[in-house]
Amino acid sequence: MNSIMERWIQTCRRELLDRTLIWNQHHLLHVLVEFETFYNEHRPHRALGQAAPLRPLPEVIDIPARRRRLRIRRRDRLGGTLHEYGHAA
Repeated sequence: MNSIMERWIQTCRRELLDRTLIWNQHHLLHVLVEFETFYNEHRPHRALGQAAPLRPLPEVIDIPARRRRLRIRRRDRLGGTLHEYGHAA
């Protein structure tokens, strides 16, 4: 369990805290909650086949015509520090 938490802390520090100026404890808690949601619901994990822990595997798009019409939208979180990408309807 120690190695898992060390990995999470390292990821949180590298992807978030090294790029963010924290003002106070309230701001730190808000930022950590946002990162935890991003980490578990959106961020792809290599060990899970590019799926997030709380999200099913994305369906494979194997038809070339569908790939050409694919529209991607970007959503910024925490003022642009984190980016989420998804299919636009």
